[in-house]
Amino acid sequence: MISLLSAQFLSALADNALLFAAIALLLAQFAPNWQIPLLQEFFVLAYIVLAPFVGPFADSYPKGRVMLIANAIKLVGASAMLLGLNPLVSYGLVGLGAAAYSPAKYGILSELVSREQLVKANALMEGSTIVAILLGAVVGGFLASNHLSIALIAVCSCYFAAALMNLLIPKLPAFKPVKTFAPVVLVQHFKEVLILLIVQRDARLALLGGSVFWGAGATLRLLLVAWVPVALHNSDISLPANLSGVVAIGIALGAAMAAKFVRLKDVARVLPVGISIGVLIILFAHSTNLYVAIGLLIFIGAAGGFYVVPLNALLQQCGHATVGAGNAVGVQNFFENCSMLLLVGLYVLMERSGLPVVQAATIFGCVIFVSIGLIARARLRQERLA
Repeated sequence: MISLLSAQFLSALADNALLFAAIALLLAQFAPNWQIPLLQEFFVLAYIVLAPFVGPFADSYPKGRVMLIANAIKLVGASAMLLGLNPLVSYGLVGLGAAAYSPAKYGILSELVSREQLVKANALMEGSTIVAILLGAVVGGFLASNHLSIALIAVCSCYFAAALMNLLIPKLPAFKPVKTFAPVVLVQHFKEVLILLIVQRDARLALLGGSVFWGAGATLRLLLVAWVPVALHNSDISLPANLSGVVAIGIALGAAMAAKFVRLKDVARVLPVGISIGVLIILFAHSTNLYVAIGLLIFIGAAGGFYVVPLNALLQQCGHATVGAGNAVGVQNFFENCSMLLLVGLYVLMERSGLPVVQAATIFGCVIFVSIGLIARARLRQERLA
């Protein structure tokens, strides 16, 4: 478990540092502001395109080795950015590795621990990830503001170290190997897995609820880059990076509370907390004081961590019992990244139309409030009919 957490920490640290290095690189090249959120679009596109393939791939081989291959792909993408390839294309290459990495890192948890320990294992995984997000955002923002080439070298080093840690993960047997990797067969298999999960009440809740959260997180991180200069009158790229780290602290706190207070059978109780994320984002959009903004971002992160960790554990349990955890996480990635694509795309449209960032953030908060509210309403109706 230690080698798994270490590998995840290093890989997530590099992912988040690289984002701010890529943003700084676009700013240094005087790219239009609307290209900054396009970084996330290029990144998540790989998750959507590869969704039918990465789940079966993760379940067909030892997941530690799958993580090793994925980190190697990330290293290639980061190295390409260092060597001068377009930041959007380079970050898209890193997305290819991240798409392959995710089903393995989450799917392996249900193979390493018992059902009773799954929420706690997810909390440890999320906690490791959140610390990495915090350090990656802070260090990446600082280095990108002052030493861009050093920032990219540091990112490459972290990916390399993560790959080495992957070699120490126990070589577990393949959970559910597929007979062929023919695209037509895997796309049909993905469709069948998606249908099997979406018709299950718990799996559907986890897929839809988690997707809204991760779409919100991806968009909020990009909104911060535009919001800080307007609301706080500070154009230093390191400040939005640091504020992203503040959200990460909140998520770590929320994940810890979820591990202590939420059991899988009570997972629907986190939905009201998820609804509050939209309200908190609206309040944050209209704040003009740094310390008030920090407090609200901590609350946003804490609500998010408390909300999403049990949903992740619920989906892994549903997947492990039916289609395989790797397949389940592959479908989860598809839903989450479609959500990111839609929400970030909405933000790109608002940015290109010249809508003030405070209004854009307010609209975004309303979208999150309504989305999770509808999911909660549907779940409540299902429980009444059951």
